[in-house]
Amino acid sequence: MENSSVVETTANAVAHAATDINLATTWVGWLSLIVFIVAYYFIAAEEKFEVNKAKPALFAGTFMFMLVGIYFAINGMNPSGLHDELETLILEIAEIFFFLFVAMTFIETLIERGVFDLMKYKLVSKGYTYKKLYWLTGLLAFFISPVADNLTTALILSTVLFTIDKKNLSFLVPGAINIVVAANAGGAWSPFGDITTLMAWTAGKGTFVDFLYLFPASVTGWLVTAYLLSMSVPKGQPEFDASTEKKPELLDGAMGTVYLGVATITIAVLGHQFFHFPAMWGMMFGLAILKMYSVFLTKRGRQSFNIFVNMQKVENDTLLFFFGILSAVGALHFLGFLHYIHDLYGMMGSTASNIGVGFLSAIVDNVPVMSAILKSSPEMGLDQWMLVTMTAGIGGSLISFGSAAGVGVMGRLHGIYTFGAHMKHAWTILVGYLVSIVIWYLQFEVMGLY
Repeated sequence: MENSSVVETTANAVAHAATDINLATTWVGWLSLIVFIVAYYFIAAEEKFEVNKAKPALFAGTFMFMLVGIYFAINGMNPSGLHDELETLILEIAEIFFFLFVAMTFIETLIERGVFDLMKYKLVSKGYTYKKLYWLTGLLAFFISPVADNLTTALILSTVLFTIDKKNLSFLVPGAINIVVAANAGGAWSPFGDITTLMAWTAGKGTFVDFLYLFPASVTGWLVTAYLLSMSVPKGQPEFDASTEKKPELLDGAMGTVYLGVATITIAVLGHQFFHFPAMWGMMFGLAILKMYSVFLTKRGRQSFNIFVNMQKVENDTLLFFFGILSAVGALHFLGFLHYIHDLYGMMGSTASNIGVGFLSAIVDNVPVMSAILKSSPEMGLDQWMLVTMTAGIGGSLISFGSAAGVGVMGRLHGIYTFGAHMKHAWTILVGYLVSIVIWYLQFEVMGLY
């Protein structure tokens, strides 16, 4: 806890320094804001321009701080505050970056070992109806995302969905929406199920157990949306020919990798809770064990895996997107823009502001919104930090590109899961979102159960 306190004290000192300087109304402030807005336009219109969202995000995040450095040099200002801000920002990003990197490496190893191919086969070969497959994929998304993450979970299960039936849009569209909503809702009650919850957890806004109290609100909201969406799912079942579909075989070490993945998450959680290591430290330790396990398989003469080959398949564009967008928000924070968010919370009140965060997350994307709130650091109790964690996480489902999970599925089901297709069913997501808030209010504010 001492390390966390030191980092928090440093961050607060830099925040006050940035607020005192307040470069928001200078030429570097306006130019940086323009760079951020233009970059975000290209991020939101990724599908239109066919430019990977990591490129504008990384450009904006790095260029904005370079502009600040130039401004400091031109005006002969002391660069120590800028240096301290960058050091703190690098530490924050590194914790998130390496945590996700290890999680994605485990997922890629499981894919390479055939675990998810077998999962797809078992779902399709059972002869389930479209309705049952719809509910199964949604349930899997809700309960896998707290352990993996919502983006990876959504990508895997949207692939499963497409494998089941490649042409039936009346099944694919509500199924895809259900997976996105379930993955985001499932990630909202886990400290590492969503990038926003991971950011709040590593920032010390709640302990591991605190996030679990969001389960009732998350699951109820998703179930309401899933039920309303299920009315659009057709009857019948997809075709399956047992004579042509061969059952995939698990490669050596597949289940061992599953157990190691669970153990790694456990070590990361316990290490963070009881020994005060950053969560990524436990994850990196788990990665070391996974590497040793591959050596063990080789020494035993079994079909091993090359961990570095699996690392090559990790979605580096996603990691670089987070680096860029968090850096860009960090620049806005240093320039003084995020101080206005703090003032807004004071004017509107925490509950109204945090509910509004969900709608803002749908338009802007929940990662920069959560980053901005954490950096502006409004004074809130645990109940309100849990509310904003939940609304930022599940609010991104309201629009197709409002969350990493939604963007990922749009890419995977190109031309099927689109902005227009999503918006036709958006009312069901809004109902679920409002239900989640009502459940939160009853649990946290009325009954005090947290």
